[in-house]
Amino acid sequence: MTAVPRLVFSAPSSGHGTNALSVGLLAALADRGLDVAGFKVGPDHVDAAYLGLAAGRPGRTLDPRLIGGDRLGPLFAYGAQGAALALVQGTMGLYDSVAGRPEAESTAAVATALRSPVVLVIDVAAMGQSVAALVHGFRSYDEQLWLGGVILTQVASGRHEAMLREALDDVGMPVYGALRRHELPPVLPARRHGVVPVLGRDAEALRAVRRLGEAVAGTVDLERLLGLARSAPTLSVPPWSPASAAAVGDVPVGDVSVGDAPVVALAGGPGGSYSHPETAELLRAAGAQVVTVDPLRDEALPPGTRALVVGGALPESYARDLSANRRLCIAVAELARTGRPVIAEGTGLLWLARELDGLPMCGVLDAIGASRDGLVVGYREATALSDSAVARTGATVVGYKQHGAVLTPRSGQRAAWGWEGGTPEGFVWRGVHASQLGLHWAAYPEIATRLVTAAALPSPVEGVAAPA
Repeated sequence: MTAVPRLVFSAPSSGHGTNALSVGLLAALADRGLDVAGFKVGPDHVDAAYLGLAAGRPGRTLDPRLIGGDRLGPLFAYGAQGAALALVQGTMGLYDSVAGRPEAESTAAVATALRSPVVLVIDVAAMGQSVAALVHGFRSYDEQLWLGGVILTQVASGRHEAMLREALDDVGMPVYGALRRHELPPVLPARRHGVVPVLGRDAEALRAVRRLGEAVAGTVDLERLLGLARSAPTLSVPPWSPASAAAVGDVPVGDVSVGDAPVVALAGGPGGSYSHPETAELLRAAGAQVVTVDPLRDEALPPGTRALVVGGALPESYARDLSANRRLCIAVAELARTGRPVIAEGTGLLWLARELDGLPMCGVLDAIGASRDGLVVGYREATALSDSAVARTGATVVGYKQHGAVLTPRSGQRAAWGWEGGTPEGFVWRGVHASQLGLHWAAYPEIATRLVTAAALPSPVEGVAAPA
């Protein structure tokens, strides 16, 4: 049983200010000394990172498609332990689903599964009394949903606010805040920077979070919101456990003392990694000593590194910085040459190639990357085509792709994944598994046990040159 005050912030559609309000609320409450936790519905590493920065603890994603509906409650309970408020930021509109499965994967479905009240954030810049009809429709659409109130953004004036409040009072909908057009400033760093400002604890990111916290503290009724959150019932699910999850994998967890634990380098920065937080937690539970390596700044792998993991949140926009760090590129190539486990997702795959847009990369894979207009975005139900540290041949997974650049060829002699309607994708070479498909390791904890087991073995390859 898990008792934690909680709220879900959502909106009629994207663009209503949900992200800024979520970050601001967590920052405002943290500034008051409350222990808070932030979650993001869907696969978005960026929003989750800023929620974590505001809360002072890792921001986590809750994606029913990637983790499975049965893990939703336990992962939430685990990430929210000890919090005076757990805030879940929705994605798109309240009832929307990228994959067309709103009954299981929308923000509304997540809120229902967590038995959480929902606060609807509404941009009312071009709206008057019709706001009441909009809210009434959202509340009536799903009888299982608990719509606890609204926060209004882009309010034009005091008269406008009074009109909106009167209309919402007529349908019995509480208003927890009304923000004028200048009161929710667009201060967060541009999304092309991805999670880098958070991981680097950049001054711009810290200042932006502070400003949003001040804006929310001055315009939102924090005490009433906390009261709504505290009215959420107890969740009858046990928290997820990295140790229990790692022990369930298809490779037994080794009995290694902390001093003998193999060093696994996890790409990231002072503020976290480019992987989901559960990745590091599972690796530690499987017996690894996890040490962060910053691919943009560090010129060497951590001493004693026996494996490397590059998560899918590394932004493509930093290709020039990755290329310029030649010493680390050489170290990564040497690690891969000796057969050590290297798992790279997303931009990590491009980093291991010979070059990207004419810039030299690590040269581990005999492939060339090129940026293209537009993004490849979406979920994939994939089948492993080769044995690797990630999966055995024939294993099936659900992952997520979001990238602009592509490699030529798209796969090596031993491809990583295949899926219906697509060509084989990714590379398996010696201990390397590189792909643009990102996985959530909480759904596949055996990856951590397989990786740590492989990292603890003697080097399988010596004296063989890396590929040209």
